[in-house]
Amino acid sequence: MTSSRTDFPAPSGSEWWRDAVIYQVYPRSFKDSNGDGMGDLGGVTEKLPYLKQLGVDAVWLSPFYLSPQHDAGYDVADYRTVDPRFGSLEDFDRMREEAHRLGLKIIVDLVPNHTSEDHEWFRAALAAGPGSPERERYMFREGTGENGELPPNNWKSLFGGRAWTRVPDGQWYLHLFDSTQPDLNWENPEVWEEFRAILRFWLDRGADGFRVDVAHGMIKADGLPDWDEQVHMVEGTDSADDAAAATHPTPGEDPEGPGKTMDTGPYFDQDGVHEIYRDWNRVLREYPGERMLVVEAWVGPAPRLARYVREDEAQQAFNFDFLVAGWHRDRMRDTIETSLRANSEVGAPCTWVLSNHDTVRHSSRYGLSSRTAYPNGIGAQDEQPHPGQGLRRARAAALVELSLPGSAYVYQGDELGLPEHTELPDAARQDPTFHRTAGAELGRDGARVPLPWSPVGEGLGFGPAPWLPQPESFHEITVDHQLGDPQSTLSLYRRALRLRHELGLGATGFAWHPLSDEDQGVLAYVLPREDGDVMVAANLGDAPATVAELSTGELLLASGQDAVVGDTLSVDSAVWLKL
Repeated sequence: MTSSRTDFPAPSGSEWWRDAVIYQVYPRSFKDSNGDGMGDLGGVTEKLPYLKQLGVDAVWLSPFYLSPQHDAGYDVADYRTVDPRFGSLEDFDRMREEAHRLGLKIIVDLVPNHTSEDHEWFRAALAAGPGSPERERYMFREGTGENGELPPNNWKSLFGGRAWTRVPDGQWYLHLFDSTQPDLNWENPEVWEEFRAILRFWLDRGADGFRVDVAHGMIKADGLPDWDEQVHMVEGTDSADDAAAATHPTPGEDPEGPGKTMDTGPYFDQDGVHEIYRDWNRVLREYPGERMLVVEAWVGPAPRLARYVREDEAQQAFNFDFLVAGWHRDRMRDTIETSLRANSEVGAPCTWVLSNHDTVRHSSRYGLSSRTAYPNGIGAQDEQPHPGQGLRRARAAALVELSLPGSAYVYQGDELGLPEHTELPDAARQDPTFHRTAGAELGRDGARVPLPWSPVGEGLGFGPAPWLPQPESFHEITVDHQLGDPQSTLSLYRRALRLRHELGLGATGFAWHPLSDEDQGVLAYVLPREDGDVMVAANLGDAPATVAELSTGELLLASGQDAVVGDTLSVDSAVWLKL
């Protein structure tokens, strides 16, 4: 077999995070243990055996810190305590202890770009006034215009509207997100020392790692210059008004594919941010157990992102090019190629992810008429995803994601094939993006709906009065429904994760199969192993495709009962074969 593309050797290193499957828990929507309508740490602890049986290696929890919850906990008022809505520090300790007993790692979310307006530092800054040390912890500036009545520059908030708010004494403070989330000043050594202490606080409590929110955003360009190109270039739009543009790919369709240079402007991906990760890397090395950082950095092209995972910086970076590639063979193929190449050059593993709490669920994205659609929410008036097509493609995509060398991330509900809630009433929406854009951007609530555990019990087993209503489509795809069905999406994930571990797929080399360059729309590659190579083939084309190895290899796993007919691979299907 020959291919015009690059082959990659097995990655070096044996740290647990290099090939871990990490499950994202969005705590408020996972399991409610006390009946208040919101998930909590007690609910996470209760369901850890489910995650162990699923076959994941680690659990990443979105923020559970004390917060007024203007942005679902990403507005942190106290980084060293648990919000009472989620439990207590003792509940965290019990959860961590049970996770470690089961052999699961715990990764906590870290939000270093901004705090809540309720944080004691920001309250002190407002009270202290201009020029004070307290204000130096944040990005306070004088306004422009004749009397300072205009903001310091033209930056826009990623949630809509301007990125500056004026306080009564006349100064303005920067908030790249909601006005309740003031940006910290990372030019201030006091901020550096505070976050070192926060890291050590959770490391001392047994956290195995951190997911870093807006990891490319802490350092701003000198002088905070105006910027008139406030568009993230991944999605090829010319709209300078996209509220989410500079932190997430612009909703829409990208005809050129991912991997292009991204003009992230003067407040993202500044070179100085790497000093922060070198500093944090040194903190993590003080602790045993191969502690890790995974950064949320919407940065490109791939070599630019790989700078975040050099040996002395973070251990992982989310591969958002893969997430936004869509159900498109060439885009997915090219993303895999460029990602493996860039990360291999710095000795870091790739990560693979299909959905998270900030994106429309891929089982719904894949059901839209465009193969590369990436909407910022789907409402009742929008095109409705085709549920059968979306789920079929999502199951096939899972076999691609879970077979690739490196670390894979599963967003809660991916393993159930959960769709987006596309008929969520406007009155129920809580995402600040929806409110700051007067509904022009629907936002992320549709992907954050509480999980359906059982047809028996309130909130489909989640708990009474879920904080977001669950759609009717959830009633027939609960965990309990799927556990007893060998053809369910949950059963597919459990088999795939078992085989992934048995075959060591996350730690193999990688070789392209010639089918990946042919015109049938097949993505195919081989994972070399001493006791028999594994071939992965996925049909992203419009017609059944001939795969000769289906007649000669051993079928290990198929994405659906009708995926294979003789030596042909059905449309929107994927297989694992032992050669």
